[in-house]
Amino acid sequence: MFDNCINFKLIGIAFLLSLGIKNGYSQKKQPNIVIIISDDHSYQTIGAYGSKLVKTPNIDRIANEGVTFKKAYVTNSICGPSRAVILTGKYSHINGFKDNETSHFDHSQDMFVKHLKADGYQTAWIGKQHLGNRTEGFTYYTILPEQGDYYNPEFIKMDGTKEKTEGYVTNIIEDKAEDWLDQRDQSKPFCLVIGHKATHRTWIPDTADFALYDNVKFPLPPTFYDDYQSRKAAGLQEMEVGRDLIMGYDLKMLSYSPKGESMINRMNPAQRAKFDAHYQPIEADLKARNLSGKALAEWKYERYMRDYASTVASLDRNIGRTLNYLDKHNLNKNTVVIYLSDQGFYMGEHGWFDKRWMYEESFRTPMVMRYPGVVKPKSINENMVLNLDIAPTMLDIAGLAIPKAMQGESFLPLINGKAKKGRDAIFYHYYENGEHAVSPHFGIRTKKYKLIRFYKRVEGWELYDLEKDPRELHNVYDDKTYQALIPKLKTRLDQLIEQYKDTDARKILDQNK
Repeated sequence: MFDNCINFKLIGIAFLLSLGIKNGYSQKKQPNIVIIISDDHSYQTIGAYGSKLVKTPNIDRIANEGVTFKKAYVTNSICGPSRAVILTGKYSHINGFKDNETSHFDHSQDMFVKHLKADGYQTAWIGKQHLGNRTEGFTYYTILPEQGDYYNPEFIKMDGTKEKTEGYVTNIIEDKAEDWLDQRDQSKPFCLVIGHKATHRTWIPDTADFALYDNVKFPLPPTFYDDYQSRKAAGLQEMEVGRDLIMGYDLKMLSYSPKGESMINRMNPAQRAKFDAHYQPIEADLKARNLSGKALAEWKYERYMRDYASTVASLDRNIGRTLNYLDKHNLNKNTVVIYLSDQGFYMGEHGWFDKRWMYEESFRTPMVMRYPGVVKPKSINENMVLNLDIAPTMLDIAGLAIPKAMQGESFLPLINGKAKKGRDAIFYHYYENGEHAVSPHFGIRTKKYKLIRFYKRVEGWELYDLEKDPRELHNVYDDKTYQALIPKLKTRLDQLIEQYKDTDARKILDQNK
């Protein structure tokens, strides 16, 4: 009888434990996930990537407490398409969002957050998403309409209504993220995506940071006066700092814009007073100097860099707020934190601003990740990874199956010591054929070489020896030295086009056979 009582008690305990597991008890072991996505933030302006002038102590903190990916890349270097790839784990031609001009994102398709949500995660996107004015897969969202505004922005709520919020957008996004974290169900794991507008054009910092870099001298990049010899597509672009940066819109010299600029016109009187106090003396000095030619181009470059770096400071400070929140609420040990930009950006290299190209400054994106207990602090990873890999990696971290339709690969084995070898080549395809006059193109990057096929605006091939020419100044496609190599690279390109089912690229190549 006594033994039977013990057996019934054991059975009862086992039953209660099983109920606890079903109701989320076991999910406490699943890590929380915080993904911070900035817009157009260059790796060149991050301390962890070697910047000496632009300070990013909080992004650097993630790197110091985790891993820095030295060869993180994107599949399509433009804002909306990059976010679509991150969410779906699929290339642009599969997820349907190829460009910002003609594409419409189908939110009903499979996304990694939907799997997390189905498994009990609370999921939220706060800030810029740039995939239309609604979204799916999130238990909560409040998003900027399209690009959003730096000052006194509107947010779209889950009921579809818009709400104007007073203040600076980067601060507000962080405020809203912390509010959601305060109100979440603490018995469940969470996945929070914080989508920042910064550092997107037109690079307006918080009022507190206006003058932060005004005494810093930014040296011209060695390629600032690139002549684009042997690179026809590069010569046709419209993204040169000296020629294409707009005095009023970009550089905030408002007398050049008689009707004002919408971003500035949104400011309230207190914000506008601080703006005028900072920028009006700069404009007066510019006019007194009466610059032209190279002198004006270099003035534009320095003004661009100072505004951009100050906007980075506003961004980095709020990333620090996120990390401090996790510390304060004892969430730091069981929360994965990833910081990345939606792509790279030009800081005057080749004389440019903006992105879009398969050249390194645009194609390569900063990405750092903290995963306590799994990733060793101050790790450096040299494997080629893609934004395509975020979705499967997040599912892998949560212990969930990765759908076969996802085209990315989990990079968890590359950072937890279970795998040492990653990809031998990565595939890229940029489609947009409008703003900045960048010709559509696709290609592959291996560890040593980059092969690019341009089409539409420019028809032709480019090949770069990345070891001998890391700045990509010399197209060696017609160089006799590389003729034996080209068929091998084209074969590998063919294989990746087939693997990723890129029928657009296949059609272009087949037309020339």
